[in-house]
Amino acid sequence: MKIIRNSIIPFKGFCAINLFGVIFARHEAYLSETVLNHERIHTAQMKELGYVLFYVIYLIEWLVRLLLPGNAYRNISFEREAYNNQRNSFYLERRKSFAMWRK
Repeated sequence: MKIIRNSIIPFKGFCAINLFGVIFARHEAYLSETVLNHERIHTAQMKELGYVLFYVIYLIEWLVRLLLPGNAYRNISFEREAYNNQRNSFYLERRKSFAMWRK
């Protein structure tokens, strides 16, 4: 996984963002194994759906969830899967297809 460190992307307050399978991280950010695994899960989701479709669905789901109670970002199906499994270093070996939409 390629990591590009810079001072622009992501915005302050975030340590990393995954754009098309490339991790952009702030210079000062510590990228723990947990954070890297979280981003690897997003890369698997992107590959599964196709990169553009992933972002289209992500944006639509975020917009819909803005109208619902709770944290819109944390309730996006892609984020729920990544946060729920980021500490499991073997998760991607056992991950089922479209796991973000499975219970």
